[in-house]
Amino acid sequence: MPRHKILDRILSLDPQKDHLEIVYLDNCYEFPFEITRGVEFALFRTFAVPSISALLDQTGEFQHRPQKRSDDTALLLAEIVEHGYESERGRAAIRRMNQMHHRFEIANDDYLYVMSTFIYESIRWVARFGWRPMVRQEQLAAFYYWCEVGRRMNIKSLPTDFDAFERFNIEYERTHFRYTESNRRVGIATRDLFLSWFLPAPLRRFGEPAVYAMMDAPLLDAFGFPKPSPAMRRLVEGGLKLRAHVVLWLPERRHPKLRTKARHRTYPHGYDIEDLGSR
Repeated sequence: MPRHKILDRILSLDPQKDHLEIVYLDNCYEFPFEITRGVEFALFRTFAVPSISALLDQTGEFQHRPQKRSDDTALLLAEIVEHGYESERGRAAIRRMNQMHHRFEIANDDYLYVMSTFIYESIRWVARFGWRPMVRQEQLAAFYYWCEVGRRMNIKSLPTDFDAFERFNIEYERTHFRYTESNRRVGIATRDLFLSWFLPAPLRRFGEPAVYAMMDAPLLDAFGFPKPSPAMRRLVEGGLKLRAHVVLWLPERRHPKLRTKARHRTYPHGYDIEDLGSR
């Protein structure tokens, strides 16, 4: 039978007061694969904003150390999710993110947009490819969680309404997505990094259409990527939905899937939070 005990627990919690527990359960038990993919594509979407891609292109991290940057971002976010933003490790991770970001002039609206993608892209990914959609408690918990993280990152004008913030997310993309060369360079580096996780170098060009099949038209245009065929979209989406159907009938996860405990290519022997990120 389909699993339900963790969902029952989530439904018993208050999404504002208990957002840390709900977010932990979703990330580490219910949707570890889906939320990870959602966050990856959330970051991908931010690279379609010229002010963001230009800054990232300037650092050279994507051209020279794409895997390290990916691992660093994943680990910093995982430290906060798995230990909580008030824990010693959570505070250290936020402090490290602030140290990296404060070296640059970043517009507050850009901060807000990036924060919004972490909320809504994960929800959208789960809605499309998850073994069940997120209930309202989970959606609101993600919203309250990221607002608290944003407060600790000194982001101004934090949202107070879930639906209004989603409208901000949609309008921001409509207004700011446009093609630039920095978008394209960062987009290509990220696309190639995704493909390197699954295919040897000689075969990666054959995998490019599969990556494009997971992107909408405004995102493809902002990177200058070609539109995939309808058949490729059906193939990729069908494969992900088939996976979701299989996962639905798997036994409930008994132990948390912790990204901080997984083996990472950049840090096969472990890491210190202070060493994560660019200097």
